[in-house]
Amino acid sequence: QLQASGGGLVQAGGSMRLSCVATSRAFDRLDMGWFRQAPGKEREFVAAINWSGAASYDVDSVKGRFTISKDIPKNAVYLQMNSLKPEDTAVYYCHSNLGYWGQGTQVTVSS
Repeated sequence: QLQASGGGLVQAGGSMRLSCVATSRAFDRLDMGWFRQAPGKEREFVAAINWSGAASYDVDSVKGRFTISKDIPKNAVYLQMNSLKPEDTAVYYCHSNLGYWGQGTQVTVSS
């Protein structure tokens, strides 16, 4: 199971860090990712980090602004979001390659 947190309201240009804690004894072997879903749109991939720590991003939408990382002792994965834009407004979900989804956390960026 995954528990996401850290969302809220921020002004454009601001920063926010999302957290996702996994209740898994095999967290160090999981591939983890972040997705988001804006109103009226489909859920889309944002970033992922595999078991070895290699990260990948949806370059077009978050190029150079978002960073995914993980803390194995804390069973946590993070999404550091900088230079936020109003178009980043969405519900953000964490996901594991076991097929689990977090409950989603709302991020709202005001212009």
